[in-house]
Amino acid sequence: MSNSTFDVQKKIGKPWNKPPLVGRKWLRWALFSAFIIYLILAYMTIEVNWSRVYVGLERGKKFILAFTNPDFTSRSADIWEGIFESIVITVASSVVGIAISIPIALGAARNLAPLPVYLVCRGIIAISRALQEIIVAILLVAIFGFGPLAGFLTLSFATIGFLAKLLAEDIESMDRVQAEAIKASGARWTQWINYGVQPQVMPRLIGLSVYRLDINFRESAILGLVGAGGIGATLNTAFDRYEYDTAAAILLIIIAIVMALEYSSSAVRSRVQ
Repeated sequence: MSNSTFDVQKKIGKPWNKPPLVGRKWLRWALFSAFIIYLILAYMTIEVNWSRVYVGLERGKKFILAFTNPDFTSRSADIWEGIFESIVITVASSVVGIAISIPIALGAARNLAPLPVYLVCRGIIAISRALQEIIVAILLVAIFGFGPLAGFLTLSFATIGFLAKLLAEDIESMDRVQAEAIKASGARWTQWINYGVQPQVMPRLIGLSVYRLDINFRESAILGLVGAGGIGATLNTAFDRYEYDTAAAILLIIIAIVMALEYSSSAVRSRVQ
């Protein structure tokens, strides 16, 4: 039995093993050692105030315990006003952002738009994606002042970069046979878009739009921390006053709304995709 096994192994040869990323063993160990040394040096540069950490742990404990007894009543007017403002900002920015994203996505699809239009639309998408929402919100708050207008403009701007990019990529990867068949029948450009492109990308557009609605509500709570309206401003005030029971109540409401949006968006995406 051992002889036959030896013969088989001799004929088939050794099993194939994936070669390492770095061929030389000494170089691999050198890179690994350098990485460990870098982590140690980076950790040594971090200044940790352990007394502040201890105080923070005590506050964190109080905040976690506040979830067992959240206060929905003492500042109920401010809480529900902030929630309503966040919902208004979310819906308005999503509608405006989606409406602007669709023509930009058509222009950013290389198989639909000429090169100059393509470059301009891709530039708009790149600028929107390069600027993080909180940075845009701080800039707009400095321009327009505190309030929901800055949050609305920020989320509309962010929706353009998110939705236009994904929709443009979906248009570029669509089935060209159906679109070319519509064009070959003598259809105008608008008819070609309506009958050749739109049926292929509409399920994806609906799914992305609902998903972006979910994102915008979560972002609206964050933007309120810098004065861009929404429930985030009320949450920030509760933290500043150490009203952890009120902050816990606000966070529970936000979690409930986000979960409802998540389940509803999942249901919508599963039906249209």
